[in-house]
Amino acid sequence: MNLTLIRHATLLVEMGQARLLIDPMLDPAGTQPPLPETANQLPNPLVELPIAAEQLVDGLDAVIVSHLHPDHFDATAMRSLPRDVPVICQPHEAPTLAGLGLGATPLADPFALGELRVSPTAGRHGRGQMAEAMGPVMGVVLAAPREPTLYLAGDSVWCEQTAAAIDAHHPDVIVVNAGAPQFTHGGSITMDAADVVSTAEVAPAGTVIAVHMEAYNHCGLTRAALAEACERAGCADRVLIPADGETIEIDLPR
Repeated sequence: MNLTLIRHATLLVEMGQARLLIDPMLDPAGTQPPLPETANQLPNPLVELPIAAEQLVDGLDAVIVSHLHPDHFDATAMRSLPRDVPVICQPHEAPTLAGLGLGATPLADPFALGELRVSPTAGRHGRGQMAEAMGPVMGVVLAAPREPTLYLAGDSVWCEQTAAAIDAHHPDVIVVNAGAPQFTHGGSITMDAADVVSTAEVAPAGTVIAVHMEAYNHCGLTRAALAEACERAGCADRVLIPADGETIEIDLPR
């Protein structure tokens, strides 16, 4: 399996015979306004794509959109995604995507995409009232013969739902959306450094890949700060923090 971090939560996953694009945020840098009620009022995205959008959408077998917040699905993605591939999404967001002419494919139960098995998982987009305000999000587990099992936790903090997904699926690789994004009120709405460490501690046999950093104005946790926290916690050897455009090749554990 090859996993390429494009930017933020946008990933290109090549697994078995499938090529999948995850949470496509493809707008040029600076073309979205800053999120309101945030300390860092810079226009989004903060950085350019490392690979041109037209290259990313070429030859796809499926797209996964965990939710329709603009840092996970934007105007360029809406225009650029091919209309003849499934766009796997939360059931309640399928009508919106179908209305855009996309191949909306609601993920309520596990299903097969060729040799790939796609399963939904739950999470919490923040804690307390903030999670309620942010709305539901979706994680996904991808499994295929002769490939590591991949768990994409989505926009979730560390919570009982993420722990349950790890317990149920025993993933070899866990991608977590870090960055500790937050507004001027409430706490982090995805994983902070402590949440990433908790994930690594609960899955000692797995590799954790932390993304969702340094590309959107509400994310305050840097790669360097997360690496330092993982070093202090003794899990730095199992938490990978890729740069934008970096590809990680992962084989089945021996």
